[in-house]
Amino acid sequence: MDRPDLLAASEGRLGRTERAQIALIRRSFEPGRIDRSIRFLQKNVGANWIHVCTKNLRHVHGLERLPELDPRQSFICVSNHRSFFDLYVVTSHLVHAGMLPHRIAFPVRSNFFYDRALGFVVNGAMSFFAMYPPIFRERKKLTLNVLSLDELAWMLRRGGTFAGLHPEGTRKKDDDPYTLLPAQRGVGRIIHEAKVPVIPVFINGLLQENLGRQVMSNFNRTGQTVNIVFGAPIDFGDLLDKSRSPRVHRAVAERALEVISELGQEEKRIRQEQERT
Repeated sequence: MDRPDLLAASEGRLGRTERAQIALIRRSFEPGRIDRSIRFLQKNVGANWIHVCTKNLRHVHGLERLPELDPRQSFICVSNHRSFFDLYVVTSHLVHAGMLPHRIAFPVRSNFFYDRALGFVVNGAMSFFAMYPPIFRERKKLTLNVLSLDELAWMLRRGGTFAGLHPEGTRKKDDDPYTLLPAQRGVGRIIHEAKVPVIPVFINGLLQENLGRQVMSNFNRTGQTVNIVFGAPIDFGDLLDKSRSPRVHRAVAERALEVISELGQEEKRIRQEQERT
């Protein structure tokens, strides 16, 4: 199957800045010197600064459940969504531990990150262009999202990519980290089309607000514990063998969210034990 061409389909619907950024970042995922350089920076710079800023807060559980992350194989990581930084902290731990040599990709809303020049700078400085492909919110661009999802599935099938996805689609902003928003079928579409191992994780303790204060609390060891609980690769039964349809895609996403919720209850018991001791 040829790589879906988001640029060709977006003629007349995306602005010059959006198209230029998509072209540049899309090209960076092609094998070659740029891709190798970005992998090096994600491993040796990006993962390290996140590690340094969270190492005294972070408690990781369930690593023994993970398969060997073969660099030739692609993987999907699905997580609950409380903070913009959930998947950055999760993946940085795997990279820093020497377990994850893959090129990392996180789908991201196109607003700001793709329609402004500053978004390109932030994407590069924060993630070394992991924030790809763009997901569009404007009505006239919604049909482009199918191509974005299919391109990510294509990259995963090709091998060597580690994609972080939130089945909830958006952040849950209330005070209860253990209930989750409804599953979004777009994530199910990627999983169904890619057919690669899917690793579930539940993370709790990162602050969306007052991030600077939380980073400082890491250095003086006074901050709230950040628990990360990994699960074994998800068993989807026969769902991935069924013909593609919105119903099947939603069922796949719901199965992923169900496993994440179970890990949330495990994290809840871990946190209760931490508080007792």
